[in-house]
Amino acid sequence: MIPFPEGISPDIFTISLGSFKFTLYWYALAYVVGIIAWWRIAAVALKRNSLWPGNIAPMQAAKLEDLVTYLVLGIILGGRLGYVIFYNPTYFFNNPVEIMFVWQGGMSFHGGLFGVAIAGFLFFQRNSVAIKSGADLLALGSPVGLFLGRIANFINDELWGRTTDVPWGFIVTSPDASKVCGDLIDPCVRHPSQLYEAILEGLILFLLLLFLAFRKKVLRDPGFLAGVFFIGYGLSRSFVELFRQPDEQFQSPSNPLGFFIQIGEMGLTMGQILSIPMIFIGFVLCFTSSKNKTA
Repeated sequence: MIPFPEGISPDIFTISLGSFKFTLYWYALAYVVGIIAWWRIAAVALKRNSLWPGNIAPMQAAKLEDLVTYLVLGIILGGRLGYVIFYNPTYFFNNPVEIMFVWQGGMSFHGGLFGVAIAGFLFFQRNSVAIKSGADLLALGSPVGLFLGRIANFINDELWGRTTDVPWGFIVTSPDASKVCGDLIDPCVRHPSQLYEAILEGLILFLLLLFLAFRKKVLRDPGFLAGVFFIGYGLSRSFVELFRQPDEQFQSPSNPLGFFIQIGEMGLTMGQILSIPMIFIGFVLCFTSSKNKTA
């Protein structure tokens, strides 16, 4: 069992000037650095025409600044609305004003993905960029943000895994993470599911996409890289859901594991339900990519 590191705080620093107060949080920094990292990786890829179909990049690197604006809006709006709709619709139906309180937490990856998909589609349509090559571009550096976001979840002492007795389990102390332990485990020890996700859907998936794009040059087959991203994330998230503590609103005495769909002692969590379609879409994109070399 590993104690949660002491001295780690969700905020990096706070600046106070009279009544003005500004706090920079690790989670916010993860978003900023993740977007900037994607921007730089995308720029490098676009400057190498030989990577793309017909040896022509789908868009100019100079247009990335405009695309980033679309993506930021898609991430924030999609991520927040996804959390509201998928994870806590009853609460927000009764408290609609709090939908705008993004600083209180509550973002959904799948909602953010949907928001990015819509934002990207609108940008690509307006700028005559091939949709599938555009999707590959979006996928290429995205795992960096996923990795940083999960590390920020760990620092924030949130989204812990289920209780466990494995030697790498972490002793958690935050009220939200420890309150469901009860007397089962003392101290409260949980799977570091945030780190599992950071490694699988962040680090490993990122290295795989880089290898495929820059060494295997799969960007010449539009849609393939995006398909690998969908499959990689869907499988990783579905696997980690086996160890991740479900949201409190999905749990009950008859459903302690928080299955959204339950059949006897088995079932599927909301995260798995949202990830399984990604796996299917990913395989479709991969199998059809070779037919769209000039897309």
